[in-house]
Amino acid sequence: MLVFALKICHCEPLSTARPTVKDQASVDGPLLALSLYYPAYNWRLPLPLRTMNLLALETSTERLSIAILRGDQSFARDVEAGQRHSELALPLLYELLAEAGLTLREFDAIAFGQGPGSFTGVRIACGLAQGMALGIGKSLVPVPTQMALAEQTAAEQAIVAIDARMGEIYFAAYRRDISLAPGWQAEVAPMLVKPDALPAIAGPGWSATGSAFDLPVLNDYLMARYGGQIANVLYGELPRALAVLQIAARQLATAGLESAIAPEHAAPLYLRNKVAMTINERREHHAAKASAVS
Repeated sequence: MLVFALKICHCEPLSTARPTVKDQASVDGPLLALSLYYPAYNWRLPLPLRTMNLLALETSTERLSIAILRGDQSFARDVEAGQRHSELALPLLYELLAEAGLTLREFDAIAFGQGPGSFTGVRIACGLAQGMALGIGKSLVPVPTQMALAEQTAAEQAIVAIDARMGEIYFAAYRRDISLAPGWQAEVAPMLVKPDALPAIAGPGWSATGSAFDLPVLNDYLMARYGGQIANVLYGELPRALAVLQIAARQLATAGLESAIAPEHAAPLYLRNKVAMTINERREHHAAKASAVS
């Protein structure tokens, strides 16, 4: 197996200003391993992937994130899009394509963050990926959003807890396993859970991340359940397309293009059918939050 480094076109820190397609403009960087961008990114891919082109999309949160692998180079853009993903996605993609010197038809596969996350956001990434893949006759690699967040921790095992709203949590726990195509084994597969019904996990030394840890009420539940097992918490993390790209590239390197799926089989990972509370449920939820504060 040939080990090679990827040239990073590094993005500047996220701006708090109103997003435009020029935010997160990449600049040429030296030849670096992806581990210098995220410690988790230690790419060890076989020779065939040096000529492979991949596109990755992640829109499950307020962040719009797009990444491209062109042979042994990667390109990425992240912008805080708010509710403007559908407005900004294609201009941002075209800008990144121009920088990478690629057209859509030159991609070998398209990866997307399939959720869980924002109901609208996960549909945008899936719909864009599906439409492009159908148009160019390519396959798709769906990547669970929680697995992408685990990838960003640079840890051997990660708890990922995302605020699911409505007083619930999207929960998952992963251990690194290089024998598997994505590189991760789900100790607890992605699930929707009440904070007082969090599942058990085995052993100490877990890294933890996800938006649920950023909310005091949910963080209290999580730390009460796993505090003795958590080694560190990465606060403020949102999923990035670069992590989706990393997992998809690893999968294709290990299992080949045959492991990708046909566009018509792509679907978001919702975990929840109901997306809004009833009036009575909202009252009960607010009352519970008020009593927790008091």
